[in-house]
Amino acid sequence: MNKLLLVIDAQKDFINENTKPILLKIEELINENKFEYIAFTRFLNYIDSNWYKKLKYNGCLTEEEQEIVIDTKGYKIFDKKIYSCLSDELKKYLLENNIEEIYLCGFDTDACVSKTALDLFENNYNVYILKDYCMSHESVELHDVYINNLARLIGKDKIV
Repeated sequence: MNKLLLVIDAQKDFINENTKPILLKIEELINENKFEYIAFTRFLNYIDSNWYKKLKYNGCLTEEEQEIVIDTKGYKIFDKKIYSCLSDELKKYLLENNIEEIYLCGFDTDACVSKTALDLFENNYNVYILKDYCMSHESVELHDVYINNLARLIGKDKIV
């Protein structure tokens, strides 16, 4: 059974006092070699985006802010300009590599992790949330709210 660890948006712009400890845990998890496949996502913001224009979010605009701060070790990186990373490119990758289980970690639980988990679930993928390897840069409380919501929406057994 092929398992994928999908590291969501472990980027410089999302690292703060809430997320930094999780970053170290993700690095340790990657080094444990528990997954047949590991891939990363990278959020790319731009000045014409709704994030910039409507939410006044000016992060992840530069290469420095977009930088993945974990050694990707040459693993696949999926660039995205939306919350979810479920794209045709990811679907093709999952199919080509016979991936049966997808484990999500990274940032932010309340945005990209949650949206990706819901999209994968709705598209009949076997998705799990590694709750202790995810975080919201806004607060631990927000992380907890979204973990509880994901347990309700995709199943308690999918939160590990």
